Amino acid sequence: MTWEPTSSTHPPLPPTTEDDRVSWLRLLRSPRVGPATFFRLMAEHGSAHAALDALPEVARRAGVDGYAPCPHGVALAELRAAAGAGATMLCAGDPAYPLPLGDLSDAPPFLWTIGDSAILSRPMIALVGARNASSLGTRMARALARDLGAAGYVVVSGLARGIDTAAHNATLDTGTVAVLAGGVDVLYPAENTGLAHAIAARGLRLSEQPVGLVPQARHFPRRNRIISGLSRAVVVIEAAAKSGSLITARCGLDQGREVMAVPGHPFDARSSGCNMLIRDGARLVRNAADVIDALPPVSAPRQPCLLEGAIPPRPSPPPDRRSLRETAALHSQILQRLGASPLAEDQLIRDLDTPAHHITPALVDLELDGQILRQPGGLLSRVT
Repeated sequence: MTWEPTSSTHPPLPPTTEDDRVSWLRLLRSPRVGPATFFRLMAEHGSAHAALDALPEVARRAGVDGYAPCPHGVALAELRAAAGAGATMLCAGDPAYPLPLGDLSDAPPFLWTIGDSAILSRPMIALVGARNASSLGTRMARALARDLGAAGYVVVSGLARGIDTAAHNATLDTGTVAVLAGGVDVLYPAENTGLAHAIAARGLRLSEQPVGLVPQARHFPRRNRIISGLSRAVVVIEAAAKSGSLITARCGLDQGREVMAVPGHPFDARSSGCNMLIRDGARLVRNAADVIDALPPVSAPRQPCLLEGAIPPRPSPPPDRRSLRETAALHSQILQRLGASPLAEDQLIRDLDTPAHHITPALVDLELDGQILRQPGGLLSRVT
């Protein structure tokens, strides 16, 4: 459940003192405050400190009594834990914050990073796929990653077993970014500890989650939106019909990214998701040239001339905004319509008689919250 952002033409100024960073942490870690709510409150109140003071009254007007923001000590402890782990807080509005990610309506207000954040200014392509990848799949991932790296692209993936591991290993020398579902200091899976250290030394690890957080299933879909959001394209190599890689692909589609897939044998369940993507219009990938040819020429990574102290503009949110109460009511209506038996998304939209551009963000919220499950063929069911 989130509050929607109000119109703002610029991101907030990044924090410059420890007190400012603690206030940013407190605001985002407060109950019911997600990225969109964070930016709305910052736009309305001008600073994280002022937004924190206003939060209890904002919550009361939305029907939430007894609201308490994140305690000061909790945020301060996270800041100190990050310093102990060697992590840097990269905030929206900072010149090093990745521009493609800042274009998203649910962009993370800040990221914890370990490694070389300058890599984020280069063009990126996501390579994702099965954890139980076949020998052929890992060979394909290594070849694609190696050739994309040689062509100047940074490869983004999720440090998982299988395809992710192969992609990261192949691009340690040319540039790789690992987006973690848990804390940036929590190395999961444990077998990739050595690889994670190598990425920190030669590339970049990042996460929006609190330092020290052990990842849980519900964190991975949120992680996947960052993988796709950083990238100009998402390439899927071996993915089952129900897999996290398809969530990344769907996030990429929602974000306007190019989605591509490597075809596989029809009898191999690990390729069923890729074959479905191609059937539904994803570009078929045979080699790195297929990926590069599908993308527009790489432009300058950053705006060349900004006045001192200026920050790149943040795109204005869409004109239609819903209050917390309206959003909660819509979530409730969706959950009432869904059950254990799958229902087509277009049928749900007709049943609710609500514009699709209102329904779609609500479905994403509920899916990320683990309350609904998206199934092949555009079907939805409620998690019971």
